[in-house]
Order: sequence, then structure tokens, then C-alpha cells
Amino acid sequence: MVRFTVLASGSKGNCTVVTGGKTRILVDAGLSCRELFRRMREVDEDPATLDAIIITHEHSDHVAGLAVTARKLGIPVYFTEGTHRAWVRWLSPRKQMTYAQWLEQCRQQAATRMAEADAQTAEDCDPEEAADSEADAEATAPESSDDEISRSSRKKKEPIDPAWLPKVEYFQAGKALQIGDICISPFTIPHDATDPVGFVFQAEGVRMAVATDLGYIPPNVKAQLKGVDLLLLESNHDLEMLRDGPYPWSVKQRVLSRVGHLSNEAAATYLETEYDGQASYVVLGHLSESNNLPELARISAERALSGRASLLANRLLLAAQNEPLSTICF
Repeated sequence: MVRFTVLASGSKGNCTVVTGGKTRILVDAGLSCRELFRRMREVDEDPATLDAIIITHEHSDHVAGLAVTARKLGIPVYFTEGTHRAWVRWLSPRKQMTYAQWLEQCRQQAATRMAEADAQTAEDCDPEEAADSEADAEATAPESSDDEISRSSRKKKEPIDPAWLPKVEYFQAGKALQIGDICISPFTIPHDATDPVGFVFQAEGVRMAVATDLGYIPPNVKAQLKGVDLLLLESNHDLEMLRDGPYPWSVKQRVLSRVGHLSNEAAATYLETEYDGQASYVVLGHLSESNNLPELARISAERALSGRASLLANRLLLAAQNEPLSTICF
């Protein structure tokens, strides 16, 4: 079975689970590990069954929970090289070393860190459980000599590299890759990040596209979105609400730019004039909580799709920030 579950979509965090065959991929990790796991369990998805994480770009609403989640599960993370570099700089802005030196350091430390993974209770996504575990361990531990206590204290104080991941894999926009039973086609999107991408996932003959965080829809994106069975499309803001809203003018300019976010009007124009009408589901995502209303986004899209109403195609859904969308199954 092929499944698509949006766990969260919006400016406070984005993540989606794509399942095909025996493979489960987490697309972005913009929620904390604890919240991400909670939402997965809410929709009957077991976090332990995730095989990989793949990242669209390095903005915090797409990577906030990435490091802890990947380390907790011990799974690889797929980036473009540019996105990985930007993410590392974001986490370690004061680190005085080159990117190549940092990579070599990570390779040297990987084996040691994996062996000590069980001791990294501080990285548990549930701090209360971690504290309880430490308390239990202290209560049951045998008495130690002063030297042993000193060595243990020094070891606990060793800092954990915030950018360390169990495994990093690179991909390039325009070049397909395979993760287990899922084929992925990454494509470049216009957004103010280092090397942002959208994805088309294909499994068991089903094609599912993720196209959010884009200021406009260029020809390469339009080509990728043809013939998909599911389309997750950005409908970020209402133009009037954004212009009259609380954001500083500089932020409004950024959102409205060609490397910002797609408005309700722009999404509707695409759906009416360029979209091929083939998807069983159209999911509107990344709605702004400050500059949009779900009903405004829905009405714009419904009008655009009015000539394509069908029991088998173009069922319109809205992804939310605060709760997961019901799983879509094929």
C-alpha cells in the first residue's frame, strides 16, 4: 500500500510521512522529536519503522527536530550538499573549521559515537523519561571510586556535536534516487534558501508531489507536477491579509518575492490554467496562520477546480499546522 500523511504544514513546522511498499520516509523534520513521534502515533504510524529522512531545505520550520530525530532512530538523512552545508553553519555558526575538516572530524567520530549511543540519554526526545532513566541508573549503580567518578563526570561534560548525524547521503536536483521501494525525483524550486528542492515520490505506480515554499511556479516545476496522483501545493497567504497584516514591510517583501511563498491567488491561477487535473487529491499546504484563513485558501482553490469536479479526482484537502491530516491511501 502507498500512503501519504502530512503531520504538520505551516510556518511553525513541516513534516510528512511517505510510505511505499516496505519503505517509510520522513519528508522534513520541522517539529520536535517528541511532537513528531506523538503525531505519528496519533495516525497509527510507528516512528521506529522510518527508514530515512529527506530534507527540502535548511529553514528551521523544516529541520528544527532533525538532529535529535535522526539520532534517536539511527537513520540516514538525505540532503543536497548545499543544504547540508547551510544546516551545519546554522547549527555551528562559531565553529572555526572548514566544511571539509568538519566532515573528516565527523567520520573519525562516527564509530565512537555509535558505540556510545545508548549513553546519550540527553538526546532522548522525552526529557522527563531521560531524567527518570538517569535517576534509576544512579539509584542502582554500584559504588565507585573517586577516580571513576571523576572520569565519569568528565565524560558526561563532553559536548555533543549538534550537527552529528548517524549517516548523511547526498542527492542532486534533477537526478532521481532510490530509497528502498520509493523512487524520488528532486527538482529545484525558487525559494530563499541555499539549494531548495521539491519532490515527486513514486511507488507501486503512484506518483506524489511535494511543492511548497516557492515564490512562483517556474516551467521546471510545472513539468514535474504533471501526471501526479497526489499534489501537495503551497497556498501560503491571502494578498490583502498579508499587505494589511502585522509583518514588518521587509518580511512582507520577502514573502511576496519570487523566492518567497505562493499566495492563494497564485496557487489558484496555476490550478485553473496550468494544472493537468489528473491528481486524485490536491492538498493545500503551508498556510500562514497570520496572513491566511483556511476558508480563503479553500474557496480560491475550489473556484479554480470547479470545472474539474470528480468523484475520483481533485478531492481538495487542507493540511494544518496543529494536527495531522488523515492518511491518504492508494
